[in-house]
Amino acid sequence: MVSGPGEEHGERRLGAAELGAELGERATLVQFSSAFCQPCRATRRTLAEVAGMVDGVAHVEIDAEDRLALVRELDVLRTPTVLVLDARGRIVRRAAGQPRKADVIAALGEAVRWPARG
Repeated sequence: MVSGPGEEHGERRLGAAELGAELGERATLVQFSSAFCQPCRATRRTLAEVAGMVDGVAHVEIDAEDRLALVRELDVLRTPTVLVLDARGRIVRRAAGQPRKADVIAALGEAVRWPARG
């Protein structure tokens, strides 16, 4: 998984109002998907599995077509796009395309390792 410009320092935050779901206690895996995206289905399974492995981690899937303003704001250019948020909703990693499970776990480790500062 790769960081986007300016996100490696967690400058951008997302909250429950923007995501349409509560943040995970420790981290949140946010997936932007579209209806006919085959890699989105595999990504959904991978992220749900990883979220189920770690207490306090939530998986939130967002339909990109239904949330165009957020897609534009976050510069989501393709589906699936995955954002890894820390406990405060800071974007610590992002990746476009279907991620490997090992990469998701590594990115999640970075998100939960960061100190939760307000």
